[in-house]
Order: sequence, then structure tokens, then C-alpha cells
Amino acid sequence: MLTRSGLVVALAAAVLLSTGALLDYPELTLLGFACLIAILAAALWMLAKPDLLVHRQIRPGRVTEGEEAVGVITVTNEMSRRCPPITAAEWVAGRSVGVPLPSLAPRAGHSMTYALPTSRRGVYKVGPLTIGHTDPLRLMAVTKQYATESTLYVHPQTDLVHPVPTGQSRDQDGPTSSLAPQGGIAFHSLRDYVSGDDWRLIHWKSSARTGQLMVRHNVVPNEPRLMILLDTSESPYTEKSFEDAVSAAASLCVAAIRAGFPLELRTTGGGMTAADQTGEGLTPTLDLLAGVERDRQDPGLAALPSMVPEQGAVSLGVITGQPEPAMLTALPQVRSRFMMISLVQFADTYAAPPSALHGVVSMNVRSREEFAATWNDLVRR
Repeated sequence: MLTRSGLVVALAAAVLLSTGALLDYPELTLLGFACLIAILAAALWMLAKPDLLVHRQIRPGRVTEGEEAVGVITVTNEMSRRCPPITAAEWVAGRSVGVPLPSLAPRAGHSMTYALPTSRRGVYKVGPLTIGHTDPLRLMAVTKQYATESTLYVHPQTDLVHPVPTGQSRDQDGPTSSLAPQGGIAFHSLRDYVSGDDWRLIHWKSSARTGQLMVRHNVVPNEPRLMILLDTSESPYTEKSFEDAVSAAASLCVAAIRAGFPLELRTTGGGMTAADQTGEGLTPTLDLLAGVERDRQDPGLAALPSMVPEQGAVSLGVITGQPEPAMLTALPQVRSRFMMISLVQFADTYAAPPSALHGVVSMNVRSREEFAATWNDLVRR
């Protein structure tokens, strides 16, 4: 396939040959033949197609915003003759990155690295990879595309903050519910005896009083579960305040896991992940936050009453920008479902006073750094 330079040379050959013949100008004809010979030589060069084995890696596959990540391309010459220099073109975040590769001896390999964009959080597709083979004059080029793709997750930056407050102390056994797994050591309630129950669990005083066998219903205690909701609608934010809000959500998620709380993260756009107190599930949670974007069709906080269960999380942390006051009325509607609700509002151009919401602890900040300081001071009180 002719390159731009090749097209110019081919056009020049046609013009020079025709002009030299019409004007009987041998010098022009000679130049035309020179251009034609260059095109023919390039075509012959392109017959020797390289046989390459190409492999690409992303190291590491997940980083925090601002950290270093690189793509590694390893090329092996599978031919029994030397491979000419080639150029690899990698598509990264919608733009092409050229990676030059040297001439390779028979069966030899070579690895090249190139920087990947990590200055802003996001989920970046890396690939497809295109290997280009050109003649020495770059008049012709043949490309081969390798359809393999990799994914780079750039997680938002986090700050050291306290987890969302639960509004209750954590006792030794932890809270229990009828839905918790049976067989633990925490007493939840008395229930009727069922065939197969351990006789050691029979509560004789209650059995004598009711006239039927009653057993202790012991369950595995559950730690208080935290729920974090990130507003992903478009109108409450500027670009900066949304990035600060995503970082705040990530900080609270990491803080919950660090403190040993099971966690559920939701976005008003319908995203949801969960992590247990051991940290299992934290990576998918940060992956979700890496890829969230504002959406004009997102209902925002208006979706909150339909998103949270009647019973479930102990404490709710809501992170938003500066939504319409009517949107914030969704918080008192779900107040009875939680021990405590915390509201964080971001505004990078001004700091309006926190909205007066019954039963909701609210704060208004202008930056990620101000959030960390103000939040920790509020929780410590």
C-alpha cells in the first residue's frame, strides 16, 4: 500500500514521464524512470513480509491516579533471516502511540516499554496493536493488526479518613438479624423446636411456660454494614467538583474496609459493588469508581428511596455536589432505614451552607483536601 510519500513519487513519475515524452526532454524522462524504479523497488521490498510473534502486557494493570504504568511490547522474529526495523502503533485512550522496534536477528526477541496515561482516573482500553512494515524510503507500508486488548484501571486518589459513622457502638458479638447464618454463638431469639435441632439449645423455662419446646436461635453475628452512595448526575457538579466527589467516595470505601466494616457502594446511575470486612471486593469497588462519569440522564438523588432496602445497611454516606434543594428531600424519606445518614456536598466555586435536613449530618466543602480535614474533625467530635 502506497504511503503519502509513495503517492507523491508515483504521481511525480507519471508527470515526469508524460512531460518528458511530450516535450522530448530526456532529463525529465530520466527523472520519471528514477521515480518509477523507486516504486518498483519498494514493491519488491514489501514481498519480504516479516513473521513476528507479538505480545503486549500492562504493568501494573491497576494504579492510583498519578502513579506510573507502562505498556510492554515483546516482539520475536520467527523467521530464519533478519527482520528489518519496524514500527508498532498502539491505540491508548483513543490516540495512537508509536513504538519503534529495531531490526531483529533470526529467532531473536526485543522488548520496548512506553508510558500509559495515568494523570486522570479512568478505565483505559489499550489496543489494538498494529505492526507496520515499510521499505527504507517509506514509499509503501503494510500493516498487520493484532486484535488483543488490555485494560488499564486508574483508580481515584484517596485520603486517610475515618469511616462513615454508624451511630452505635460495636459490641463484642456484633448486631444480629433473623437473616444471618445459623450456627453462631450470638443469641438472636427463641423459636419453635424443629426436628434435628441440638437438644442443648432447648430453653426449658420458656418451653415449660408455653407448653411446647422452644430453642435458642443462635446466629453468626454481623458487623455493621456501611452504604456509600455517589451521585453521578450531571447538574450538581463542575468537572473539578465531580472528581473531588469520586475521590471522597473512594476514601470512604477504603476507610470502611480498613476499619473492618462490610461495605456496599452504589451510584445513582445504577452501579453497585460490595466488599466484606476482609477487603474482598475492594478492587471491583475502586474499578467502578475509576470508570464513573456524570450522566445527564442520571436521576440523581431522586432515585435514593427506590435504591436502598427497607432493612440493611446501618449507616449511609451520601456524596453529591450542589443539587437542587428538592433533590435533598430524598434523604429524610429514607432516614428511618438507617441508624445514621451523613451528607457531603462539593462546590468548587462557592461554599453554600449545609442544607437543613432533619436527622442528617451534613457538611459542605470545596476540595478533596478540605473534605478530608473537615470530615475527620467532624467524626472525631
